[in-house]
Amino acid sequence: MLIDAHCHLDFPDFDADREAVFERARAVGVAHFVVPGTTRRHWDRVLALGRREEVSPCLGLHPYFMDAHREDDVEALARALDAHPEAVAVGECGIDGRFAETLAAQWSLFDAQLRLARTRRLPVVIHCVRANDQVAKRLRQLALPAGGLIHAFAGSPEQARAFLELGFVVGLGGALTHARARRLHRAVAALPDDGYVLETDSPDMPLAGHPGERNEPARVAEVCRAVAGLRGQTPERVAESSSATARRLFGLPAG
Repeated sequence: MLIDAHCHLDFPDFDADREAVFERARAVGVAHFVVPGTTRRHWDRVLALGRREEVSPCLGLHPYFMDAHREDDVEALARALDAHPEAVAVGECGIDGRFAETLAAQWSLFDAQLRLARTRRLPVVIHCVRANDQVAKRLRQLALPAGGLIHAFAGSPEQARAFLELGFVVGLGGALTHARARRLHRAVAALPDDGYVLETDSPDMPLAGHPGERNEPARVAEVCRAVAGLRGQTPERVAESSSATARRLFGLPAG
């Protein structure tokens, strides 16, 4: 059984064929899907998907969409988390270093969501682009009891180790399928079996061989095979290890 630990199946990209997307994923062994929230306006779409047995929703405020967030969104997030215990994590939240003009606001929003996760003892799903060291430093200062996921990890073996020591796991997706990602390949090979989950970030983060295409959860099977090759393991072992870690992190039902 495979779990796609991070896919945006609520996005309009899937409105025309969402059921077919689920079917294609099931056909290659993907049995569960974790869907993070990105903006307050779309939490209802995430929660609606969460009514499906095979979907677990998260609620959060994504740093990419700073223009969409409003001053009272954190308070609304707190209320939504209390009203919807089916939400398995706070996120997607975090820091995107590509947008220097919003970094101060990003950090403020990120800290607020980390505090919500800490008080509710929920894991946190973190978007971390060009900010691995800074985010690790902040997590070290805050100490989150439920840990979380460093989504779309693309850092070094040393950065991966720092996150693992803080009780986090890293998300492995399309980036590692590219031949030029040698530093990431070394990190993947060095991870412990319980240190990672598999994800697609659908509809984003296309795999090698699929440039410009919409990503979808069925391709987590390709990610699994790529991880297996880098680690010198069978795809079956990678599927078993990553799914067990996702279940532990998010409190998912046994497969």
